Amino acid sequence: MIKAIGRFLDQPGLVNNFSKKVPPILLCGASGMVLYNTYRTPQNQRKEYLAQNGLAMLGAVSSSLLAPGIISKLFKTAPKIADIKKLNQANSLAVDNYLKTKKTNRATREALEGIKTRILNIKEIKTLSDNLTDKEGQILLKTLIPEPENITSKDIFSEIGRLSVFGLIPVLGGIIGGIIGDRLVSENYRENIPNKVKEGAYQYLANIFLCNVGAGAALGVLEKMNIKSKSARAAGMISGIMLTGVIGGSAIANLISKKVIDKCFHDKNKHEKDRKPEVLDICLHSDDIATVAVMSGLKWIEPALPMLYSISGYRAGTGYRGRN
Repeated sequence: MIKAIGRFLDQPGLVNNFSKKVPPILLCGASGMVLYNTYRTPQNQRKEYLAQNGLAMLGAVSSSLLAPGIISKLFKTAPKIADIKKLNQANSLAVDNYLKTKKTNRATREALEGIKTRILNIKEIKTLSDNLTDKEGQILLKTLIPEPENITSKDIFSEIGRLSVFGLIPVLGGIIGGIIGDRLVSENYRENIPNKVKEGAYQYLANIFLCNVGAGAALGVLEKMNIKSKSARAAGMISGIMLTGVIGGSAIANLISKKVIDKCFHDKNKHEKDRKPEVLDICLHSDDIATVAVMSGLKWIEPALPMLYSISGYRAGTGYRGRN
Protein backbone atom coordinates (compact mmCIF):
# COMPACT_ATOMS: atom_id res chain seq x y z
CA MET A 1 0.00 0.00 0.00
CA ILE A 2 2.85 2.40 0.80
CA LYS A 3 4.33 1.89 -2.65
CA ALA A 4 0.88 2.44 -4.17
CA ILE A 5 0.59 5.75 -2.32
CA GLY A 6 4.02 6.77 -3.60
CA ARG A 7 3.04 5.92 -7.17
CA PHE A 8 -0.26 7.77 -6.73
CA LEU A 9 1.55 10.95 -5.64
CA ASP A 10 4.14 10.66 -8.43
CA GLN A 11 1.61 10.44 -11.26
CA PRO A 12 2.76 13.06 -13.82
CA GLY A 13 -0.80 14.36 -14.15
CA LEU A 14 -1.13 14.83 -10.38
CA VAL A 15 2.23 16.60 -10.16
CA ASN A 16 1.10 18.82 -13.04
CA ASN A 17 -2.16 19.75 -11.29
CA PHE A 18 -0.39 20.41 -7.99
CA SER A 19 2.17 22.64 -9.75
CA LYS A 20 -0.64 24.74 -11.21
CA LYS A 21 -2.38 25.10 -7.85
CA VAL A 22 0.71 26.19 -5.90
CA PRO A 23 0.74 29.84 -7.15
CA PRO A 24 -2.89 30.67 -6.21
CA ILE A 25 -2.59 28.80 -2.90
CA LEU A 26 0.64 30.61 -2.05
CA LEU A 27 -0.65 34.04 -3.12
CA CYS A 28 -3.90 33.66 -1.17
CA GLY A 29 -2.16 32.35 1.92
CA ALA A 30 0.50 35.07 1.89
CA SER A 31 -2.04 37.84 1.28
CA GLY A 32 -4.27 36.53 4.05
CA MET A 33 -1.38 36.44 6.52
CA VAL A 34 -0.28 40.01 5.76
CA LEU A 35 -3.83 41.36 5.92
CA TYR A 36 -4.54 39.54 9.19
CA ASN A 37 -1.37 40.85 10.81
CA THR A 38 -2.12 44.34 9.48
CA TYR A 39 -5.57 44.19 11.08
CA ARG A 40 -3.96 43.24 14.41
CA THR A 41 -1.60 46.22 14.20
CA PRO A 42 -2.66 49.49 15.93
CA GLN A 43 -4.71 51.54 13.49
CA ASN A 44 -2.24 54.43 13.32
CA GLN A 45 0.54 52.01 12.25
CA ARG A 46 -1.38 49.91 9.71
CA LYS A 47 -0.42 51.85 6.61
CA GLU A 48 3.28 51.64 7.47
CA TYR A 49 3.04 47.96 8.42
CA LEU A 50 1.18 47.04 5.23
CA ALA A 51 3.75 48.78 3.03
CA GLN A 52 6.76 47.27 4.77
CA ASN A 53 5.52 43.72 5.31
CA GLY A 54 3.32 43.56 2.22
CA LEU A 55 6.22 44.37 -0.10
CA ALA A 56 8.56 42.02 1.77
CA MET A 57 6.01 39.25 1.27
CA LEU A 58 5.42 40.23 -2.35
CA GLY A 59 9.14 40.12 -3.05
CA ALA A 60 9.54 36.70 -1.41
CA VAL A 61 6.47 35.11 -2.99
CA SER A 62 6.84 36.50 -6.51
CA SER A 63 10.54 35.57 -6.67
CA SER A 64 9.83 32.06 -5.33
CA LEU A 65 7.25 31.54 -8.06
CA LEU A 66 9.68 32.76 -10.71
CA ALA A 67 12.50 30.62 -9.30
CA PRO A 68 11.60 27.32 -11.09
CA GLY A 69 11.79 29.01 -14.51
CA ILE A 70 15.04 30.76 -13.63
CA ILE A 71 16.53 27.49 -12.36
CA SER A 72 15.52 25.65 -15.53
CA LYS A 73 17.39 28.21 -17.65
CA LEU A 74 20.45 28.45 -15.41
CA PHE A 75 20.92 24.70 -15.03
CA LYS A 76 19.49 23.79 -18.45
CA THR A 77 16.99 21.38 -16.95
CA ALA A 78 13.67 20.43 -18.48
CA PRO A 79 10.52 22.04 -17.04
CA LYS A 80 9.00 19.96 -14.26
CA ILE A 81 5.44 20.37 -15.52
CA ALA A 82 4.37 17.77 -18.07
CA ASP A 83 2.44 18.57 -21.24
CA ILE A 84 -0.91 16.93 -20.44
CA LYS A 85 -1.95 16.49 -24.08
CA LYS A 86 1.31 14.74 -24.97
CA LEU A 87 1.18 12.78 -21.71
CA ASN A 88 -2.31 11.44 -22.46
CA GLN A 89 -1.30 10.53 -26.00
CA ALA A 90 1.77 8.64 -24.79
CA ASN A 91 -0.26 6.84 -22.10
CA SER A 92 -2.94 5.86 -24.62
CA LEU A 93 -0.38 4.45 -27.03
CA ALA A 94 1.42 2.46 -24.31
CA VAL A 95 -1.84 1.05 -22.90
CA ASP A 96 -3.26 0.13 -26.29
CA ASN A 97 -0.07 -1.67 -27.31
CA TYR A 98 -0.10 -3.66 -24.09
CA LEU A 99 -3.78 -4.62 -24.29
CA LYS A 100 -3.37 -5.87 -27.85
CA THR A 101 -1.32 -8.81 -26.63
CA LYS A 102 -2.28 -9.23 -22.96
CA LYS A 103 -5.46 -10.31 -21.24
CA THR A 104 -6.37 -8.54 -18.00
CA ASN A 105 -9.21 -8.64 -15.51
CA ARG A 106 -11.94 -6.01 -15.59
CA ALA A 107 -10.53 -3.83 -12.78
CA THR A 108 -7.08 -3.72 -14.36
CA ARG A 109 -8.47 -2.91 -17.80
CA GLU A 110 -10.64 -0.11 -16.39
CA ALA A 111 -7.66 1.37 -14.56
CA LEU A 112 -5.54 1.22 -17.69
CA GLU A 113 -8.28 2.87 -19.75
CA GLY A 114 -8.65 5.50 -17.03
CA ILE A 115 -4.99 6.50 -16.91
CA LYS A 116 -5.21 7.52 -20.55
CA THR A 117 -7.09 10.70 -19.63
CA ARG A 118 -7.21 11.14 -15.86
CA ILE A 119 -5.46 10.72 -12.53
CA LEU A 120 -6.00 7.34 -10.91
CA ASN A 121 -6.97 6.94 -7.27
CA ILE A 122 -4.89 4.89 -4.82
CA LYS A 123 -7.12 1.81 -5.17
CA GLU A 124 -6.67 1.82 -8.96
CA ILE A 125 -2.91 2.28 -8.60
CA LYS A 126 -2.79 -0.71 -6.25
CA THR A 127 -4.80 -2.74 -8.75
CA LEU A 128 -2.23 -2.03 -11.45
CA SER A 129 0.67 -2.77 -9.08
CA ASP A 130 -0.88 -6.10 -8.04
CA ASN A 131 -1.78 -7.26 -11.55
CA LEU A 132 0.90 -5.92 -13.87
CA THR A 133 3.50 -8.33 -12.55
CA ASP A 134 4.87 -9.79 -15.78
CA LYS A 135 7.87 -8.22 -17.54
CA GLU A 136 5.76 -6.30 -20.06
CA GLY A 137 3.38 -5.16 -17.32
CA GLN A 138 6.23 -3.81 -15.19
CA ILE A 139 7.61 -1.93 -18.19
CA LEU A 140 4.16 -0.45 -18.85
CA LEU A 141 3.71 0.61 -15.23
CA LYS A 142 7.09 2.34 -15.19
CA THR A 143 6.20 4.05 -18.46
CA LEU A 144 2.88 5.35 -17.10
CA ILE A 145 4.31 6.33 -13.69
CA PRO A 146 8.11 6.63 -13.82
CA GLU A 147 9.75 5.41 -10.62
CA PRO A 148 11.95 7.73 -8.53
CA GLU A 149 15.56 7.58 -9.62
CA ASN A 150 18.45 7.86 -7.18
CA ILE A 151 20.83 10.54 -8.39
CA THR A 152 24.42 9.44 -8.87
CA SER A 153 27.54 10.92 -7.29
CA LYS A 154 28.32 12.94 -10.41
CA ASP A 155 24.91 14.62 -10.19
CA ILE A 156 25.08 15.44 -6.48
CA PHE A 157 26.85 18.80 -6.69
CA SER A 158 24.69 19.92 -9.58
CA GLU A 159 21.57 19.06 -7.59
CA ILE A 160 22.89 20.83 -4.47
CA GLY A 161 23.67 23.89 -6.57
CA ARG A 162 20.27 23.87 -8.23
CA LEU A 163 18.35 23.60 -4.95
CA SER A 164 20.59 26.15 -3.21
CA VAL A 165 20.07 28.74 -5.94
CA PHE A 166 16.36 27.92 -5.84
CA GLY A 167 16.35 28.80 -2.11
CA LEU A 168 18.51 31.91 -2.56
CA ILE A 169 16.13 33.58 -5.03
CA PRO A 170 13.19 34.04 -2.57
CA VAL A 171 15.56 35.27 0.16
CA LEU A 172 16.97 37.94 -2.16
CA GLY A 173 13.46 38.79 -3.37
CA GLY A 174 12.26 39.22 0.20
CA ILE A 175 15.17 41.50 1.10
CA ILE A 176 14.64 43.67 -1.98
CA GLY A 177 10.89 43.89 -1.36
CA GLY A 178 11.47 44.74 2.30
CA ILE A 179 13.93 47.53 1.46
CA ILE A 180 11.48 49.03 -1.05
CA GLY A 181 8.72 48.89 1.54
CA ASP A 182 10.89 50.64 4.13
CA ARG A 183 11.89 53.27 1.58
CA LEU A 184 8.25 54.15 0.96
CA VAL A 185 7.44 54.89 4.61
CA SER A 186 10.72 55.93 6.22
CA GLU A 187 13.57 58.30 5.45
CA ASN A 188 15.83 56.22 7.69
CA TYR A 189 15.25 53.02 5.73
CA ARG A 190 19.01 52.42 5.41
CA GLU A 191 19.21 51.67 9.13
CA ASN A 192 17.07 48.54 8.63
CA ILE A 193 19.12 47.10 5.76
CA PRO A 194 21.80 45.37 7.90
CA ASN A 195 19.21 43.40 9.85
CA LYS A 196 17.54 42.29 6.62
CA VAL A 197 20.84 41.12 5.19
CA LYS A 198 21.80 39.37 8.45
CA GLU A 199 18.43 37.64 8.71
CA GLY A 200 18.69 36.70 5.04
CA ALA A 201 22.13 35.21 5.69
CA TYR A 202 20.76 33.31 8.67
CA GLN A 203 17.76 31.98 6.76
CA TYR A 204 19.81 30.98 3.75
CA LEU A 205 22.79 29.46 5.52
CA ALA A 206 21.08 27.80 8.49
CA ASN A 207 17.80 26.78 6.87
CA ILE A 208 18.72 26.17 3.23
CA PHE A 209 22.30 26.06 1.93
CA LEU A 210 24.18 24.22 4.67
CA CYS A 211 21.35 21.70 4.96
CA ASN A 212 21.64 21.01 1.24
CA VAL A 213 25.41 20.60 1.61
CA GLY A 214 24.92 18.18 4.50
CA ALA A 215 22.39 16.14 2.56
CA GLY A 216 24.61 16.09 -0.51
CA ALA A 217 27.74 15.16 1.42
CA ALA A 218 25.94 12.27 3.10
CA LEU A 219 24.57 11.16 -0.26
CA GLY A 220 28.09 11.22 -1.70
CA VAL A 221 29.37 8.98 1.10
CA LEU A 222 26.49 6.55 0.61
CA GLU A 223 27.13 6.51 -3.13
CA LYS A 224 30.80 5.64 -2.51
CA MET A 225 29.65 2.82 -0.23
CA ASN A 226 27.37 1.62 -3.05
CA ILE A 227 24.26 1.87 -0.86
CA LYS A 228 21.20 1.97 -3.10
CA SER A 229 18.39 1.57 -0.56
CA LYS A 230 16.15 4.64 -0.69
CA SER A 231 15.37 4.42 3.03
CA ALA A 232 19.08 4.19 3.93
CA ARG A 233 19.91 7.10 1.65
CA ALA A 234 17.09 9.20 3.12
CA ALA A 235 18.24 8.44 6.68
CA GLY A 236 21.82 9.31 5.76
CA MET A 237 20.82 12.63 4.19
CA ILE A 238 18.71 13.58 7.22
CA SER A 239 21.73 12.85 9.44
CA GLY A 240 23.86 15.10 7.22
CA ILE A 241 21.28 17.85 7.51
CA MET A 242 21.25 17.59 11.30
CA LEU A 243 25.03 17.89 11.51
CA THR A 244 25.63 20.74 9.08
CA GLY A 245 22.41 22.73 9.04
CA VAL A 246 20.47 22.31 12.25
CA ILE A 247 23.52 22.11 14.55
CA GLY A 248 26.19 24.10 12.72
CA GLY A 249 24.16 26.40 10.49
CA SER A 250 23.08 28.82 13.20
CA ALA A 251 26.61 29.24 14.55
CA ILE A 252 28.10 29.78 11.09
CA ALA A 253 25.39 32.28 10.12
CA ASN A 254 25.93 34.29 13.32
CA LEU A 255 29.70 34.26 12.78
CA ILE A 256 29.31 35.62 9.24
CA SER A 257 26.95 38.32 10.53
CA LYS A 258 29.57 39.47 13.03
CA LYS A 259 32.72 39.11 10.96
CA VAL A 260 31.46 40.12 7.52
CA ILE A 261 28.05 41.80 7.40
CA ASP A 262 28.57 44.10 10.41
CA LYS A 263 31.85 45.32 8.94
CA CYS A 264 30.39 45.83 5.48
CA PHE A 265 27.54 47.98 6.81
CA HIS A 266 29.33 49.48 9.82
CA ASP A 267 26.23 48.38 11.67
CA LYS A 268 25.42 50.21 14.89
CA ASN A 269 23.75 47.06 16.24
CA LYS A 270 26.78 44.84 15.74
CA HIS A 271 26.97 44.00 19.45
CA GLU A 272 23.47 42.57 19.53
CA LYS A 273 22.90 39.03 20.76
CA ASP A 274 23.27 36.13 18.36
CA ARG A 275 20.21 35.06 16.42
CA LYS A 276 18.88 31.97 18.21
CA PRO A 277 16.99 29.13 16.49
CA GLU A 278 13.25 29.28 17.19
CA VAL A 279 10.31 26.94 16.75
CA LEU A 280 9.52 28.31 13.29
CA ASP A 281 13.16 27.89 12.27
CA ILE A 282 12.97 24.24 13.26
CA CYS A 283 9.70 23.92 11.33
CA LEU A 284 11.40 25.47 8.31
CA HIS A 285 13.63 22.42 8.19
CA SER A 286 10.63 20.71 6.63
CA ASP A 287 12.07 22.06 3.39
CA ASP A 288 15.12 19.93 4.11
CA ILE A 289 12.92 16.86 4.17
CA ALA A 290 11.65 18.11 0.82
CA THR A 291 15.27 18.36 -0.33
CA VAL A 292 15.83 14.75 0.71
CA ALA A 293 12.72 13.77 -1.24
CA VAL A 294 13.80 15.69 -4.34
CA MET A 295 17.29 14.14 -4.22
CA SER A 296 15.61 10.76 -3.81
CA GLY A 297 13.69 11.34 -7.02
CA LEU A 298 10.17 12.02 -5.66
CA LYS A 299 8.60 14.35 -8.18
CA TRP A 300 5.56 15.62 -6.27
CA ILE A 301 7.66 17.40 -3.63
CA GLU A 302 9.38 19.97 -5.82
CA PRO A 303 6.27 22.04 -6.69
CA ALA A 304 5.90 22.73 -2.94
CA LEU A 305 9.37 24.29 -2.60
CA PRO A 306 8.21 27.86 -3.43
CA MET A 307 5.82 27.72 -0.46
CA LEU A 308 8.55 26.55 1.89
CA TYR A 309 11.24 28.97 0.69
CA SER A 310 8.87 31.96 0.71
CA ILE A 311 8.79 31.87 4.52
CA SER A 312 12.56 32.35 4.70
CA GLY A 313 12.35 35.14 2.12
CA TYR A 314 9.63 36.94 4.06
CA ARG A 315 11.53 36.76 7.36
CA ALA A 316 14.61 38.16 5.64
CA GLY A 317 12.54 40.96 4.09
CA THR A 318 11.16 42.06 7.46
CA GLY A 319 14.62 42.00 9.04
CA TYR A 320 13.43 39.67 11.77
CA ARG A 321 16.26 38.96 14.24
CA GLY A 322 14.55 36.85 16.89
CA ARG A 323 12.60 37.51 20.03
CA ASN A 324 14.24 39.32 22.93
